[in-house]
Amino acid sequence: MGKLYIVPTPVGNLEDITFRAIRLLKESALILAEDTRTTGMLLKHYDIQSKMQSYHKFNEHKAVSHIVERLSSGEDIALVSDAGTPGISDPGFLVVRECVKAGIDVECLPGATAFVPALVASGIPCDKFCFEGFLPQKKGRMTRLKFLAEETRTIVFYESPHRVLKTLTQLSEYMGEERYAATCREISKMYEEVKRGSLKELISHFSVNEPRGEFVIILSGKED
Repeated sequence: MGKLYIVPTPVGNLEDITFRAIRLLKESALILAEDTRTTGMLLKHYDIQSKMQSYHKFNEHKAVSHIVERLSSGEDIALVSDAGTPGISDPGFLVVRECVKAGIDVECLPGATAFVPALVASGIPCDKFCFEGFLPQKKGRMTRLKFLAEETRTIVFYESPHRVLKTLTQLSEYMGEERYAATCREISKMYEEVKRGSLKELISHFSVNEPRGEFVIILSGKED
């Protein structure tokens, strides 16, 4: 039996990768990549020659049986996403589940994920928190926001730049404009930026400053 390695990759700075991750990417018979172009830049930077195969949310159901077969034949395979740890708002769960069913070893390396540095740098309590990832785009969105309005723990969201203002506005409508929050963008990159303040203040800021880069929104919980 081979082994499936879940390998976190940098969310920004290419130096944010472990020596072990580089070694395993070099030793793996195949690297499953969310976007081979994005991963290709990382592999080139570290002179990694392993073969790549596209593995993303649109083909994972079709690809998983073939992957399990290759692992069963003795090949070691590494799974990476475009940035961060696979399975966290990225493909990964399905192949891990099928490997577990087939008795194939799965090993997840510790490493980069966007929400941890954002949470710690926010200045909002991080001893207890809940991770929401991306809110539903349409169906169920309002229901989820209404539910989260009563959450007392710190809440972590992911958001794309063109929806940040909309999401902050909706959070303000359901949680109140004075609820304290932080937005973190371009984590570990040259233009990394953390903005902290009430939802009202953050909405005002992004109304005149166009949001750019991928965002993590940290929202303080409802006070008891």
